[in-house]
Order: sequence, then C-alpha cells, then structure tokens
Amino acid sequence: MNFLYFLALNLDRYVFQILTLTAIVGAVLAAATREDAFRAGDRQGKWVWVGLLAGSAVAMATGMQFLSWIGAVITGVYWFDVRPQLKAIINGDYSY
Repeated sequence: MNFLYFLALNLDRYVFQILTLTAIVGAVLAAATREDAFRAGDRQGKWVWVGLLAGSAVAMATGMQFLSWIGAVITGVYWFDVRPQLKAIINGDYSY
C-alpha cells in the first residue's frame, strides 16, 4: 500500500518526465525534417517548431506548473497533428 501511495503522490512528476523526453525527441525529429515540408503542410516553420518543443521540454523539466501544461499541449499537437501530416507529405501521400 505504501508503494501505491508514493506512486499516486508522484504520478504527475513521472508523466511530465515522459512528456519531456517526447518533447526532446520531437525537437530532434523536427530539426531533421525538411524545411519545405512545413511550408507544404501550411505549418509554422521548422525552427519555430524546434523552439516550441525545446521550450516545452525546458518548462516541463523545471516543473513550472502552468507552463508545463502548455508544453504538454504543444507536444501533443506536434505528435498527433503536425508530425503525421509532415510524414505523409514527405512520403508522397497528399490525402491528409
């Protein structure tokens, strides 16, 4: 029972640590993506997304309460909206 209590108290910290890692990986992948794919997808520029994801990782790693949630949303938007569209454009599938 003591372990579950400890886990419940620290669950948000573990979730934000995982999200920090996904933001860092997203920033690296965004930096490795072609610049013209962002323009073709009518998205913000490559370095804007790299900056947003890197800033999100810093905010979540330092534990800033409100900014951590904003960083989590930015990370989710990249992984679930921007990245799939860019991947489809790069692979030649324009049906997105």
